Order: sequence, then structure tokens, then C-alpha cells
Amino acid sequence: MRIALERLGYIVFEAEDGEQALEVAERVRPHVILMDLSLPVLDGLAATQKIRSTDGMSEIPVIAVTAHQGTDFREGAKGAGFDAYVTKPIDVGSLDELIRGLVKS
Repeated sequence: MRIALERLGYIVFEAEDGEQALEVAERVRPHVILMDLSLPVLDGLAATQKIRSTDGMSEIPVIAVTAHQGTDFREGAKGAGFDAYVTKPIDVGSLDELIRGLVKS
């Protein structure tokens, strides 16, 4: 997914776990965050809740990226503050459209 997004012109920063995702988000202040729900150390739901409660980051669009398709996961993501939810395998063209729709220029 990183390579596909970079080919579309995005600058991508990666994190290996939820804690690292918070550190990267605080340092970079990205225009959008793609967050896996199943991350080690701090899962994507908890990491997103922390992002939502951090000054200057509460308005960054966060997209849940996951293999979980169940309604309970979608509801959990919505409750944690995600702006959108996409399931794997990812259609990069649709993801690009979603990102462009969420990111305010």
C-alpha cells in the first residue's frame, strides 16, 4: 500500500505499533492517518482515541484500515473517532478518492 500511495504522490510515514503511530503523528502532523486496528503495544482504536484527545491533532482525518469486516469492529472504530473504515484487500483508487474527500486543502 505504501508503494501504491507514493506512486499517487503521497508522502508516507510508517509506524510499527500504536505507540509509534502516536509519536509519528505528533512529530509530522500529517494531513490524514491510515490506522490499522490490530496493532501491537497500543491497538488502533486506543491510538486513535489518544490522537483525538491531543491538541492540534483532533481534526486530522483518521481512516481505519483492517481485515475485520464485522459490524462490531465498525461500531468500535466509529466510537473511537475514525472518520472512515476500509477493509482489506484495499482498492487503492477508492482509497485515493476517500483520502481526497476527507483532506481539506
